[in-house]
Amino acid sequence: MEIAQELILWYLQNKRDLPWRNMRNPYYIWLSEVILQQTRVNQGMEYYLRFIDKYPNVKKLAKAEEDEILKMWQGLGYYTRARNLHAAAQYISNELNGVFPDRYNDILKLPGVGPYTAAAIASFAFKLPHAVVDGNVSRVLSRIFDIDTPINSPAGKKQIQVIADACLSTSEPDTYNQAIMELGATICKPINPDCQNCPLFFKCISRKENTMHLRPVKIKSKKPVVRYMDFAVLESDQDLIFKKRTGNDIWKGLHDFTSIEGMKEPTEKYITKQLVEKFPGIQLNRIPHTHHKEYTHLLSHQRILARFWSYKYSGTLNNNSVYFSVPKHSLELLAVPRLIQKYLEDENFV
Repeated sequence: MEIAQELILWYLQNKRDLPWRNMRNPYYIWLSEVILQQTRVNQGMEYYLRFIDKYPNVKKLAKAEEDEILKMWQGLGYYTRARNLHAAAQYISNELNGVFPDRYNDILKLPGVGPYTAAAIASFAFKLPHAVVDGNVSRVLSRIFDIDTPINSPAGKKQIQVIADACLSTSEPDTYNQAIMELGATICKPINPDCQNCPLFFKCISRKENTMHLRPVKIKSKKPVVRYMDFAVLESDQDLIFKKRTGNDIWKGLHDFTSIEGMKEPTEKYITKQLVEKFPGIQLNRIPHTHHKEYTHLLSHQRILARFWSYKYSGTLNNNSVYFSVPKHSLELLAVPRLIQKYLEDENFV
């Protein structure tokens, strides 16, 4: 198709030099794709280079401890990606003898791998004719063909996939897929697209119809749920008290302070009472009148209003407690959510 040829020609002349391009290593390609989900290239690059340095092959990644991987992932968010990455590496290492699957349907079976990631690995690593559809591709195609169906609706997703499959270069699926994603990332941006430098300038229907600002159409997402969290920071002369989150939520496997959720207007008296009951073996030597730090932390479907209460303690924890003390000089080794990391940095603990 003419669109594919023009995109490929433009890409070969204008592509960014990224380390996961110009290679066929499926492990490296998979790693880059997982890291770049919900992450800008500039931020993801540093993590990618650190991961391939520490885990140069899938067997090395499979043997790593989850805590270690979560610490390496810290700051990227969406930690389910890291846990799925580890689970998939173990599956490949243990069930497939360390050999990365080379067919689309087999790649799709890996934990955390959806149609987009499977298509990307299949085309980039094995040159298989599968069209990628991510946010960039959806935006480009919705503008070129002036699609007024919401791209985040079932009908819109299906329509975009059909068009993507029709536009795909079957002889150069890898280069074409890279090209259309690159166009969305650098030219056909969400705001102020650089139409004058677009290789598809004369083929873009929404440009001709002056509907660029209306594309892509999206169903508005619901307002994020507000989640109130109050963290009691228990500090001794040498340590801070932490727990490992085990619940099936976004921070599973990470560490945070003891917390109380759901209070719109917390009081020191209530929080202190909870601490006295929860930690019978310690003595509270400093009790705050109010919280001393407050953050608003935005997630995809949540807005966390977090407050931190600073306590000083002495004594020892109960041996069977789910909480444990961490020496202040070892805090950098602990995998924590970005919210907790922000607090530790602001208080000069790390």
